[in-house]
Amino acid sequence: MASDDGYFLRGRSLLRTVQEERLVGLFYGQRALAIGALHPVNYTGTSEATGGRARPFRRLARTAADFETIFLGTRAEADRVLAKVHALHGRVRGTLREDAGPYPAGTPYSAFDPELMLWTMAVIADSTQFFYELFVRRLEAWEREALWQDFVRFGELFGMEREVAPASYPAFRSWWEERLASDEMFLTEEARYMGRAVAFEIPMPAVNRPGKRVHDLVMLGSLPPRVRELYGLSWTAAQARRFRLAVGALRAGRALAPRRVTHGSNRRSFALVQATEAGRLARGRPTPQLPPLPPARQAVAAATSATPVKRSAPSASA
Repeated sequence: MASDDGYFLRGRSLLRTVQEERLVGLFYGQRALAIGALHPVNYTGTSEATGGRARPFRRLARTAADFETIFLGTRAEADRVLAKVHALHGRVRGTLREDAGPYPAGTPYSAFDPELMLWTMAVIADSTQFFYELFVRRLEAWEREALWQDFVRFGELFGMEREVAPASYPAFRSWWEERLASDEMFLTEEARYMGRAVAFEIPMPAVNRPGKRVHDLVMLGSLPPRVRELYGLSWTAAQARRFRLAVGALRAGRALAPRRVTHGSNRRSFALVQATEAGRLARGRPTPQLPPLPPARQAVAAATSATPVKRSAPSASA
């Protein structure tokens, strides 16, 4: 991908700086999805609108590649992705089938709901910052502010209204901590299963198993205590010690490796996840899957897909 005329320019965008780090690009999405699943309305809308429920990691890998295009690609490349996503989002609407924590059955959802758009952007922003500071260095206060403003811009590209987002980084951090501690965070049975699968069961070839054990430990340690509590994940002193050792090793490896290894696109890794999932399914091996929708819900989803919501696409040049 070219890099001279994107929405997030090298040397001027903190979002680009952090996303060019391969370690950040490899970790942030899984953490964001695991935390994002705590919002039952957001999770349900995403889950019920997705196709290919037998191959969820194909969709997740494609989404990761799409986001990387927006972060690192040209405006023309990003605009093609944004147009595709906008068309898909026009079909994401419905209601909760059953109560989910504080949200009663019948609660509506839409991909264009401002609060849900903010939540989706916020989990990405938090996870991106977390892993950059974990693997590279702590950002200065002005850099955190600049990174947050870049992510607000990222949300705007998908149609999020700027006014819905906290106006500053400190305001975002206060909002974020309040949300995580609130009773609104609730895991449906499916969200609990899929959130854990996304974090710890990503399909990888057998040769990658030693590295995956390190990956899973780092992912577990990266989750906020409240999130681990809701998932029922243990966190012991021994795990914390191993986490610090693993992070230290990854930081040291990054510092010693040449830039061409530590920076750039993760598309090959995303493609490997897709290929591993497909290969396991072809061999009849178990792999995390979303359960089929009930027949009645399938009919509703099909009808919804046939009549997308009419909404003006966000201005790519805004």
